[in-house]
Amino acid sequence: MKFSVITVCLNPGEKLNATLESVLGQSCRDFEVILKDGGSSDGALEKWREEHGMEPGGEQVRVFVEKDAGIYDAMNQAVSHAEGDFLIFLNCGDVFPDENVLERTGKVLEEEAKKGTDMKRLVLYGDTYSARNQVVIASAPVISGFTCYRNIPCHQSCFYSAELCRRKPYDLQYKIRADYDHFLWCFYRGEAKIRHMEFPVAVYEGGGYSESRENRARDRQEHRQITSFYMDRGELLKYRAVMLGTLAPLRRRLAESRIFSGLYHGLKQLCYAKAQKKKT
Repeated sequence: MKFSVITVCLNPGEKLNATLESVLGQSCRDFEVILKDGGSSDGALEKWREEHGMEPGGEQVRVFVEKDAGIYDAMNQAVSHAEGDFLIFLNCGDVFPDENVLERTGKVLEEEAKKGTDMKRLVLYGDTYSARNQVVIASAPVISGFTCYRNIPCHQSCFYSAELCRRKPYDLQYKIRADYDHFLWCFYRGEAKIRHMEFPVAVYEGGGYSESRENRARDRQEHRQITSFYMDRGELLKYRAVMLGTLAPLRRRLAESRIFSGLYHGLKQLCYAKAQKKKT
């Protein structure tokens, strides 16, 4: 099996339908859905089963109901059940932007295989469409140490080889940034090849646990802890100076603004394209 699309949920409501219908509508059929439920009581899972006539152990949607200690524990559990070579994590409410995402990704995988890439150490990522601000968020075309410090690709827009996820499970000490820790591990320790795909992979709903105002302090704390683990002091000082000199707080407000986000991300995409053109 080429892909495992993993969705973890707890009382997801109607969002479950949107995500699963988006996945099941893909033109590429070489995938499974791993639906890991933490013990929902809202009836959404039962309703979906009734409407679609699918039971646990079905051919394409495999449902596992298990207690967990939070979203990252649920994701680790889901990985243990996955049979696909590459994994992507879509939260309830997040969807694919069109029906050809898996097909296009499969073609990129074929290109990498022809190059002789170690497919067990490969990460593919694309751009992200923000449902909140209705704008495409361009990902950096090349991952560097500074990219890892500043802003990695959206987790829902990344395809990881299953081997990388098994070698490095999500660290449960992190409540907000375990996916960030995992990405940095792939870059700094896992010897992964990380390739950008020039199309949006996911429509990100936003407004989740990590983005709430009360969790911003913990988010910053975990960022400091994780970057200090993977980066040396000199590297950190350099990146902090660059962020300060480029007015990072102001740029973040522009990026998140409903009024200015379109202009900001459009200019960012042009800058990325210009930088890539110079390299080629």
